[in-house]
Amino acid sequence: MSEPIVFISHHRVKPGKAEELKPLIAEIWSAMKTEKPRTLMNLAYVNEEGTEVAFMHAFADIEAMQLHWQGADERAQQAYEYIEPIRFEIYGAAGEQIVGGMRAEAAGGGATLTLWSEFVGGFLRLAPG
Repeated sequence: MSEPIVFISHHRVKPGKAEELKPLIAEIWSAMKTEKPRTLMNLAYVNEEGTEVAFMHAFADIEAMQLHWQGADERAQQAYEYIEPIRFEIYGAAGEQIVGGMRAEAAGGGATLTLWSEFVGGFLRLAPG
């Protein structure tokens, strides 16, 4: 049985870059909405102070997450002009390729990675019932 995977990343916004970051997110995620149809959720939130941003992604299965990850290096390179990683969280069994890549990304950027690998239960509703 396929299990859902959720990926959350938290980043520090570089000083004076919060307002420049917002249109970049809109641009990148508009393209991803079309190019990544198996990504179930792609959300971004900036804290009240404008100093941190959180990105949340949800996938129905590992294959959807792998498809989403294609091109991630280029997207991250663009974003890292505006943000610095603080921590990453992966909920679900994302596979060694993705986990290994995220371990390296965390270590290289001074961030942490937390794994919540055992899916216990729940549901993701795609439309109100």
